[in-house]
Amino acid sequence: MTLLIEKHAKPSIQEILESGTFLVTGEIGPPKGSNIDEMIHHIDLLKDKVHAMNITDNQSSVMRYPSLGTAILIKERGGEPNLQVTCRDRNRLAIEADLLFAYTRGIRSVLCLTGDSIPVGDHKDAKSVFDIESVQLLQLIRNMEEGKDLGGNELNEPVSFYKGAIVTPEANPIEPQMLKFRKKIEAGAQWFQTQAVYDMDNFKRFMEQARKIDDKVKICAGLVLLTGPGQIKYMNNNVPGVFVPENLAKEMEEAPKEERLATGIRICARQIRMCIDEKLCDGVHIMAIGKEDVVPQILEEAGVDITKL
Repeated sequence: MTLLIEKHAKPSIQEILESGTFLVTGEIGPPKGSNIDEMIHHIDLLKDKVHAMNITDNQSSVMRYPSLGTAILIKERGGEPNLQVTCRDRNRLAIEADLLFAYTRGIRSVLCLTGDSIPVGDHKDAKSVFDIESVQLLQLIRNMEEGKDLGGNELNEPVSFYKGAIVTPEANPIEPQMLKFRKKIEAGAQWFQTQAVYDMDNFKRFMEQARKIDDKVKICAGLVLLTGPGQIKYMNNNVPGVFVPENLAKEMEEAPKEERLATGIRICARQIRMCIDEKLCDGVHIMAIGKEDVVPQILEEAGVDITKL
């Protein structure tokens, strides 16, 4: 098979995780519009600081520059993309076509999500698709790897992706989440990114349960940068499966206003260091959400250099 883009020089997410190296990934939030200068700046800033970059796919049902287009741009600029695919906006035909295109462009890691509901976004009158959901998306990719589309029709050549999925350690109750975790593994998930975790003791308990279900699947902790008390209050009240514990909320509240971002950076760096030193998980995914410029500072404060992991 001849790829339309040269094979990337960087190791893939699969190669890193399967080698036992602690994975460090960042996140790129595509812009709402055609000016991609800031996004290119963030790609160039992070491509040598993290192993790979996850690209959100119309996050929170807000229309933005596409995940697939951004993934290709990351490849072209020498980075390693993790393509996020949600089921909300496209039916199985469109998803399969996008995956074929992604594969021919050298993209090898896919993160499978169902997607946020339309009412939370900025297109209230849009039609939800949800032809399939995340477990079925994993099965769809596995079918394509076996040489067939979801309609049972043969492909002239199969694809091969490192299939990722999402899990929510802060879910309460946790039992339905663990059932979904198991289903995703059975459907073909090889690695997981978690939704935001803040309570590290709770995360340890989650990891113990997850390892009992499957001690081979790779799990990376999702860490969202804290920026202030208002953000914490919003997440605790409005974001399902995310809870910032009282001790962290107090630490942010007591910090002088001009030092709150620095405090959030320190907290995130501390969490990264804990994940590494206590071998809690297989990697971390840093979500700075509009503060991508400080990711190198977070890693420096954590004492993390990906070339030395």
